[in-house]
Order: sequence, then C-alpha cells, then structure tokens
Amino acid sequence: MSEGEQSAIPAELMRCRATIDNIDAALVHLLAERFKATQEVGKIKADAGLPPADPGREERQIARLRALADEAGLDPHFAEKFLAFIIAEVIRHHEAIQAAHGSPPER
Repeated sequence: MSEGEQSAIPAELMRCRATIDNIDAALVHLLAERFKATQEVGKIKADAGLPPADPGREERQIARLRALADEAGLDPHFAEKFLAFIIAEVIRHHEAIQAAHGSPPER
C-alpha cells in the first residue's frame, strides 16, 4: 500500500485494524498453547490405552463454551462450531499419537 493510499485510511480504522491484528496474534498463541496441552493429553491417553475421543467430555465442553459465549455476547452457535473444529483436530492428533504408540485408534 502506497503512502498516499495509507493516508486515505481513517486513523480510527487503522486503530481498529491494529487491535484486530493484536487479538489475532493472541488467538494464535493461545491455540498453540492449547494444542501443546492436548498433545500431552493424547500421550497420556495412548499410554493408558484410552480412546482418542471422549464424547462425554466433548459434550460438557461444548455446553460450557456455549454458556461462556452467551455471557460474553458471542453467538453460542458460532462458539460451538469453533470448538467442534478444534475437537476434530485434537482427535486427529490423538489418533496419530496412538498409531505411533502402536495401538489402533478407538472411537
């Protein structure tokens, strides 16, 4: 973006975009930390011979996240879809960990 194009952008818009960029960076770092924790869970499950998926826990987490979203003014349906996406990826990681441990993935 040229200097002329950038100067045409209102300062308030640039400030809002900077805030969004900071939040996006924080989200990426939080997701990285979350996946580090879930990788550890996957190793523990594989060592204990537990299945990669835990439908009861997943249901409780979804209900919890929907309630948190509602309290925060975020669409609970969106929050549920977001968590479902993350859970699917976590299960995929857990299946890979179990395969590396030589135990077939259970569901």
